[in-house]
Amino acid sequence: MLYSKIEGSGKPFVIMHGFLGMSDNWKTLGTQFAESGFEVHMLDLRNHGRSIQSAAFNYDLMVNDVVEYCREKNLTSIYLLGHSMGGKVAMFTATQFPDLVEKLIVADIGVKYYKPHHDEILAGLSAVDFSKKPSRSDVEEILTPYIPDFGTRQFLMKSLYWKEPGQLAFRFNLDAFIANKDVIGDALNADAVFNKPTLFLKGANSRYILETDAAEIKKHFPKAAIESIANAGHWLHAENPKDFYDLTMQFLNA
Repeated sequence: MLYSKIEGSGKPFVIMHGFLGMSDNWKTLGTQFAESGFEVHMLDLRNHGRSIQSAAFNYDLMVNDVVEYCREKNLTSIYLLGHSMGGKVAMFTATQFPDLVEKLIVADIGVKYYKPHHDEILAGLSAVDFSKKPSRSDVEEILTPYIPDFGTRQFLMKSLYWKEPGQLAFRFNLDAFIANKDVIGDALNADAVFNKPTLFLKGANSRYILETDAAEIKKHFPKAAIESIANAGHWLHAENPKDFYDLTMQFLNA
């Protein structure tokens, strides 16, 4: 079963991170949602964080993981939120299991196909040779030429942990990601429809959801609203958590 961090009590609210992330990415907002009356389940998706590691990696498997998690936890009607890749998992889950999902929130990802665009990041991560027992600062030095953006490096380094004394490792399954890198951008199935309330949140400075994507989003999610988060890019929940929280709560309480 998937690893999760659970906080609060009330209506089940399941939150899923993006590619190369983990449940910890949602700790601050997850705690806020818990304090606002929800039972918040922050998941580590397959091959991420502390969840199951497998050579197999695609959206069908991730959807099955989420549905099985809900069955194990006796969650029969949930609010579901996903960011980026997690947003795709959320969309696939809601359209395939509409009885499970009462309301859907998708953070900065559309329904369309996205070309692979993580090659430099994967190359940088692959350049880290843990057999040489690098320190955290050594790892960052190795990553910097491939990933010059400081925020992105810090995000990735959150997945570093001490496997044993003196031995760092990444929590995610890098080999599985490299072998299956093309599946991350998969489009939603052409006939997929979710007829319940849906909120798409996009970063005002992000290019993941464009104005021209709105019609296709509405085709799959007829009750969707699309809102923009000011002063934020793709990591909108980290860059402007106040507006993210406020818009999410307005939607959930409507």
